[in-house]
Amino acid sequence: MQKSDGMNYAPKGQAKAVCAPGEFRFAAIGLDHGHIYGQCNGLIEAGGELVRVFDPDPQKLGPFCQTYPGVQPARSEQEILDDPSLQLIASAGVPCERGPLGLRAMDHGKDYFTDKPPFTTLEQLAAARRKAAETGRIFAVYYAERLHVEAAVYAGQLVRAGAVGRVVQVIGLGPHRLNAPVRPPWFWDPRKYGGILVDLGSHQIEQFLFYAGANDARVLHSKVANYHHHDHPAFEDFGDATLLADNGTTFYFRVDWFTPDGLGAWGDGRTLILGTDGYLELRKYLDVARDADGDHVYLVDHHGEHHFAVRGQVGFPYYGQLILDCLHRTEHAMPQRRTFLAAELALCAQAQAVRIG
Repeated sequence: MQKSDGMNYAPKGQAKAVCAPGEFRFAAIGLDHGHIYGQCNGLIEAGGELVRVFDPDPQKLGPFCQTYPGVQPARSEQEILDDPSLQLIASAGVPCERGPLGLRAMDHGKDYFTDKPPFTTLEQLAAARRKAAETGRIFAVYYAERLHVEAAVYAGQLVRAGAVGRVVQVIGLGPHRLNAPVRPPWFWDPRKYGGILVDLGSHQIEQFLFYAGANDARVLHSKVANYHHHDHPAFEDFGDATLLADNGTTFYFRVDWFTPDGLGAWGDGRTLILGTDGYLELRKYLDVARDADGDHVYLVDHHGEHHFAVRGQVGFPYYGQLILDCLHRTEHAMPQRRTFLAAELALCAQAQAVRIG
């Protein structure tokens, strides 16, 4: 699995089916971001059957069909939406198009699983909230920096077990490698990708809400900048924000496009969780200059210093839980409220951000 390019980073785990063959059938619409491969990998490993795909660009469609040989290309989006045998639509289209596609999927009786960010405007978010309430369908989001990282999954287990006591602060660091020559035109246009705090920040905010056990939060301060990429004046290559949860937990996160070429991964993603009885640090994708493998969890508590290398040990339970939620109309993978709240806070942080320079 390549780790140099975050746009095409698609984790794989062990197959652990939660349903019978053919019981959960899904399709993909919109292959504009490589995260669609990670989304499909997770669902397939959990027992889902990828049946159909549609994208108008044959240069995207060809490699996708080679990766998943059993999938059948559709002639149109509507052909997939009208297929009554499909339970879910997965998508990684252009960000500004993801929310509207979700409405169409739900109108056709299907659950929806989109890449982040799911929305680029608060109006899109409001429409999705109304549609989910109206139809009872699931609007799920691929917040991969927690859901598709074993270190993040294991940290959640430790926090829930009380390993650090009450969580009082979370810090999230989400650097990314730019790989400018391969980026599509929409990548540089904030009207299409939402801005850096919407795009990369939504990952971070979902993690905060999860680890903090928060039901709500507010943005205290946020900033964005374009420090280095002046050939794209509207682009943002840096952003940070501070949030406060309803239970008193605080949060700071930083996201940027400054991963240097010498790093062996697309970004040195880290999360720090401070509790009243200890703290955790997650080194997600590698341990710099020490171990090229990721999924390192460091715990310091009253008993000592602990290191857990959990790659291949924990798995990715979200995808099986999502499939079972779709089949049984339950809500175990992620509460719909938190899915939308993470997106809302990212949109608010972007809207009120101080623009440096």
